[in-house]
Amino acid sequence: MRGSNIAKIPTVYIVASQRNGTIYTGVTSNLLGRIHQHRTKTFKGFTADHDCDRLVWFEVHETMESAIVREKRIKNWHRAWKLELIEKDNPTWRDLALDFGFDPLDPPPPSS
Repeated sequence: MRGSNIAKIPTVYIVASQRNGTIYTGVTSNLLGRIHQHRTKTFKGFTADHDCDRLVWFEVHETMESAIVREKRIKNWHRAWKLELIEKDNPTWRDLALDFGFDPLDPPPPSS
């Protein structure tokens, strides 16, 4: 799906602070709006506190109910399974928000 087509579609997504960093799984009916909230830190809480602002995986659904079920399942997964899910389609952890016209983020600080 491209651009505005995904604006109002039930979507499960994962944002990350950096490759192999902190990850967050969420659900929304407005992926572009939610990406904007994560990037500007107006979506308060865990993602803002942990700099999870890079879209690394997403999956669209027919209904919000099916998206919520999928989100809850993924949230209960082991971290290794979530990393596998991301790396299956996005092995370099590229910020997929760039595909929707978002500006690149500053590179994350090096891990210590």
